[in-house]
Amino acid sequence: MDTVFIENLAVNAVVGIFDWERAVPQQIIINIEMASDVSKAAQSENINDALDYSLVARRTSEFIVSSQFLLLETLAEKTTSLIMAEFNVPWLRFSCTKTQAMRNVSGVGVRIERGERPNG
Repeated sequence: MDTVFIENLAVNAVVGIFDWERAVPQQIIINIEMASDVSKAAQSENINDALDYSLVARRTSEFIVSSQFLLLETLAEKTTSLIMAEFNVPWLRFSCTKTQAMRNVSGVGVRIERGERPNG
């Protein structure tokens, strides 16, 4: 199976349990890998036959910004479920990184994998 991916999608959103995290949006970096058979799109060169990463990125950003989650774990789980349902993705790997949560680290985050990766 082929993989369509989005790397380092920057989203400014409210995520966290502390008062300062609830007061000011902070940068969240999103990475998504999605199973997709790209052969039909490669033959037709028609975006309607492809998993449109632009739409996935836009929908992911809108969802995260509007949600204001307390935990990154919830952000990852809910966003993954949304992508799988709305874009008919059978498998994906998703990571979200808070770049400003702690001093002396470039980021902290969560990485999850959901669904079954098709063989092939």
